[in-house]
Amino acid sequence: MKKLKRDSFNGILGGVCEGLGEYFSIDPIIFRLIFIASFFMLGGGILTYIIAWVIIPDRY
Repeated sequence: MKKLKRDSFNGILGGVCEGLGEYFSIDPIIFRLIFIASFFMLGGGILTYIIAWVIIPDRY
């Protein structure tokens, strides 16, 4: 069973996108683009990223 974990060692800015990419078997760049687009379009990208950073446990 897969568990969602951040990869702060290999990721950028806490490893949230890296962990999401590994969990869903998708390139982390796609998640980074989604967070950047939501920041510019909706304004909630940074808040969502920070919440994910706090909630998702670190792998290490």
